[in-house]
Amino acid sequence: MRVTSSDQPIQIVALSKTFDLAQVFAPGDDQAVRVLRPHEVSDPRKIEVALAWRPEDVAFDAYPNLKMVSSIAAGVDSILACPSLRQDTVVTRVRDHSQADLMAGFAAFQVIWHHRRMGDYIANQARHVWDRSFRPQAPGSVTVGVLGYGLMGKKCAMAIAAMGFRVVVARNSAPAASEIVPDGIEIVAGPGAIQAVAAQADILVNILPLTDTTRDILDRDFFAQMRKGAALVQMARGEHMIEDDLLSALDSGRLSGASVDVFRQEPPAEDHPFWSHPNIMVTPHKASDTSPAEVLRQVLENFSALREGRIPPGLVNREAGY
Repeated sequence: MRVTSSDQPIQIVALSKTFDLAQVFAPGDDQAVRVLRPHEVSDPRKIEVALAWRPEDVAFDAYPNLKMVSSIAAGVDSILACPSLRQDTVVTRVRDHSQADLMAGFAAFQVIWHHRRMGDYIANQARHVWDRSFRPQAPGSVTVGVLGYGLMGKKCAMAIAAMGFRVVVARNSAPAASEIVPDGIEIVAGPGAIQAVAAQADILVNILPLTDTTRDILDRDFFAQMRKGAALVQMARGEHMIEDDLLSALDSGRLSGASVDVFRQEPPAEDHPFWSHPNIMVTPHKASDTSPAEVLRQVLENFSALREGRIPPGLVNREAGY
């Protein structure tokens, strides 16, 4: 597919039912791009690029010449599931190494939180209790499972391994002969890899993409396969997890704790049980962020490649879902 070249600013329509993307991604003084809300588009036929996050079902219908839709992040499931997305429209996503570094730092923090039982110290501080009785295991005797080994998962695995933990990663395919697997990381690949990793993890970090295969994967049966007393770090997508099943796993003692950064509904309701559960740390979908400037830079980079007949760096494989 080739896109006609133009010296005019690229008009990008911002489509989301949850965020005002045009406000978030206003390009400032950049004269190469204009980010518009749908009602600000004077001629929908001129729109070739959309920036989207959880678009309405009919979001793309108004733009007959739409060539590319870019997610504002790594996740694209809501875009691929949108009924109005045409088969000939290219979908791209953000791949940001700085964002991956932030994600890795968040994952490392959560692993330490559970390994060192930091929540106990906070509770003790509130009660003015000085308790030094807990003795943590040596990191090398603790297995941290990482589900997913894309850009984000690899950075998370490397950061956790650097702290001395045994890291076991689940991924779809085995490493190629030329691929270098970093020291301290073991790979489990192929069908059943996710369950195999979960079964041996003391702390399990979920950074999977959301696909038809992984939707609702963190459920009652999955938690029953995990080690008794293991902890979960859920930082991928809210739709990966059946939230009531996590509560049951915690209340039964199957799991010792959980960190939850993503929810099926965001923000969760004020009476959501996770808010007050003593063994759950809640964070507001802030494991990582990409700057608006970097998102727009990648949108333009991907669209430029498309215009020149090249494969966009952030191209999404629709069949795989990421």
